[in-house]
Amino acid sequence: MGDARDLPLPDDSVELVVTSPPYPMIEQWDDLFASLDPAIAEALGLEIGDGEDSFDGDDRADDLDGEAAFDAMHDILYAAWEEVQRVLVPGGIACVNVGDATRTLDRFRVYQNHARIVDAFADLGFDPLPEILWRKPANSAAKFMGSGMVPPNAYATLEHEYVLVFRNGERRSLEPGADRRYEAAYFWEERNEWFSDVWTDVRGERQALGDGPVADDTVRERSAAYPIEIPHRLVNMFSVYGDTVLDPFWGTGTTTTAAMASGRHSVGIERDPVLLRAFEDGVETVPQRSRAIAADRLAAHREFVANRRAAGDELGYDAEFYDVPVRTKQERRLRLYAVESVDRTAAGYRCRHVPAEQE
Repeated sequence: MGDARDLPLPDDSVELVVTSPPYPMIEQWDDLFASLDPAIAEALGLEIGDGEDSFDGDDRADDLDGEAAFDAMHDILYAAWEEVQRVLVPGGIACVNVGDATRTLDRFRVYQNHARIVDAFADLGFDPLPEILWRKPANSAAKFMGSGMVPPNAYATLEHEYVLVFRNGERRSLEPGADRRYEAAYFWEERNEWFSDVWTDVRGERQALGDGPVADDTVRERSAAYPIEIPHRLVNMFSVYGDTVLDPFWGTGTTTTAAMASGRHSVGIERDPVLLRAFEDGVETVPQRSRAIAADRLAAHREFVANRRAAGDELGYDAEFYDVPVRTKQERRLRLYAVESVDRTAAGYRCRHVPAEQE
């Protein structure tokens, strides 16, 4: 439990941040933001309940102010980004998954969350790096919004989100020849896919919350459509074995699951105890999921090798830990790990990792 604006971590203690915060101006997060700043409730026309942080979203005031609410919501996030800057090591990477919002309050408009977050990180001294777009199809079959079949008042449906990437100062240095770095290499074809600036093969999905009593509709509505493939890629792209990955907006623990499956340490901060219990309901599946992820990566590489050989292309190097060739020298020491067991401790969870076996 905790607040992203006051992280219980020492300075320079994490190497990577991967997070998906509450999106300003998305209605499902109104209550949360308004509970943290009464000015947001006023701007949105929300009624504060008697003695509780509850709001009546149907009781709208006449003087709604979307711009004021938007500014105040990002002020709250800015305090969290200040904490991210404090705990991230020099040269560490922060990845923020966020979507823009369309909404009608005083008038219809798009609220560009990604632009405000880029400005916030730049203001804090981060270097923005190339961002990634991933397509997140809308649930509706409609491919446009607005006036229907006639101009001029139709507008495009938002079907993408951003992974914004920032570096905390100069590039991070690691010890030359470090096993933990070279074993954490990715396959050549993974690099080409993961480091593309547009991901069209990742789809939004509800989190696997288990079948326990906390996996109800309320929790599902509050959990982001944030597939594990996104944090899994980012963890492997921007950290090495043994690094610590932080998610200050932990939710149902998707980033932590990805970090566990990737042989990294993880810290998550979450305000809602119900979401914490949702993770506890499913943590026993982490070993199985991690083995499946490793097996899928090896199987995909073997398919790549077979396709290249069929085209007359023999890869030039042999992997040291697997009976497959690889494209580059840097891949030779690549080694995948899987979670053998997860034990609950007073401080959280302890994973035991073992090398992933060949099929």
